[in-house]
Amino acid sequence: MGNWVQLLFYAFAGVTVLSALSILFTRNVFYAALLLVVTFFGVAAIYVFAAADFVGVTQILVYIGGILVIMIFGIMLTNRLSGQPVTTGVYNKWSGYLTAIALFMVLFYAIIQANFASLQWVQDAQKTEPPIRATVKLIGIRTMGEFVLPFEVIAVLLLLALIGAAFLARRKK
Repeated sequence: MGNWVQLLFYAFAGVTVLSALSILFTRNVFYAALLLVVTFFGVAAIYVFAAADFVGVTQILVYIGGILVIMIFGIMLTNRLSGQPVTTGVYNKWSGYLTAIALFMVLFYAIIQANFASLQWVQDAQKTEPPIRATVKLIGIRTMGEFVLPFEVIAVLLLLALIGAAFLARRKK
């Protein structure tokens, strides 16, 4: 792996961690949803670096394109009905910090103690050639070939849901 690729990987990892930590400390739910978009983009980039390009594209389509758009519409609709931004209260702040730190320490210790080199599938992967990276192209050809009708039906249903959410969130005169 080249130096610039490694630097890019660390940059995406840093952006992902910083945006995930920012979600914890923001009180505005809308800003938290936008930071979650940044976090999911960073995770998708890390998947691409791990040669799992299909999982990265699926991460973007499913989580950002579907779930987060619905969450943002829900927040916008809630803001519109109540007339004020939706914020969260601070409950059990210190117990949350302690739980997060304890979980991090347990997972960090488990990763340090694990002997990944002795796993059989890791040894097999080191002996074989790297996988073909054209998984997205093959899946795209099949999706736009024999599965084009279900793909288009899902696209129309999502468009109708988007129009319905915009209709519900509009201002009434």
